[in-house]
Amino acid sequence: MVDLHQEFERSLYFHQARIDRRSADALVGITAGLTADGKINQLEAEFLKSWIETHLIHLEDPVVNILYQRLSHMLSDGVLDEDESIELLEILHQFSGVPVGAPQHAKGVSTLPLNDPVPELDWLDRVFLFTGIMAHGPRKDCESLVIERGGLIGNSVSKKIHFLVVGSIGNEQWLHSAYGAKIKKAVELRNSGVPIAIISEAHWQQVLFG
Repeated sequence: MVDLHQEFERSLYFHQARIDRRSADALVGITAGLTADGKINQLEAEFLKSWIETHLIHLEDPVVNILYQRLSHMLSDGVLDEDESIELLEILHQFSGVPVGAPQHAKGVSTLPLNDPVPELDWLDRVFLFTGIMAHGPRKDCESLVIERGGLIGNSVSKKIHFLVVGSIGNEQWLHSAYGAKIKKAVELRNSGVPIAIISEAHWQQVLFG
C-alpha cells in the first residue's frame, strides 16, 4: 500500500510508519508464497522486483535494499539463469523466515557456530562454499575472487569442502533461519572430525583485502 498523494498523512491510523510496516509484512508473505514450491522462475523474480519498486523502494531498510539490489543485478541481463535462481531461492527462504512485524536491521553473524580460533585461509586447491547473503556482492562475484586465487567452488556441503563462508547480511531472525541445512551439515561434519571450517564473511574479506 502506497500513499501516493499523502491522503492519509495526518491520519492517526494510516500514517506512513503503519503503511511501511504493512508493506514490509506483505513482502514477507509474498516471498513465502513464491518459494512454497521450492523454486523461483524469471516471471516470479520480475514480479517481486516490480512489487518492491512500487511499494518499498523508498524504505530505508538494509535488508529490503539488499534484496532489491540482488534482484536487479540478477535481472540486469534480462535472464535469470539456473545459478541465480538457486541463490535467489535461498535468499527468499531466509527472508520469509522473518516473523511478520518483526523489526529488520543489519547484523553480523557472530552468534553462528564459526570456527574459534579462526583458521588460516589457503587458496590453492582449497574448496569454498558460500551460504547466506554476502555483503561484498553477488555470490558469483565472491566465487570469482576465490577462483582467481587458485581456489575451487563446491556445489554442496560435503567432506570435500574446506571452507564454508557465511554471508554477513541479515538480521536476528535470519540468523536462526540461516542456521539450517548448509550450516547444520557443516557442524555435523566438523564434529565428526572432518576438517571443514565455518568462517564469517568478515574473516574471508580480511584475508582477501587486508
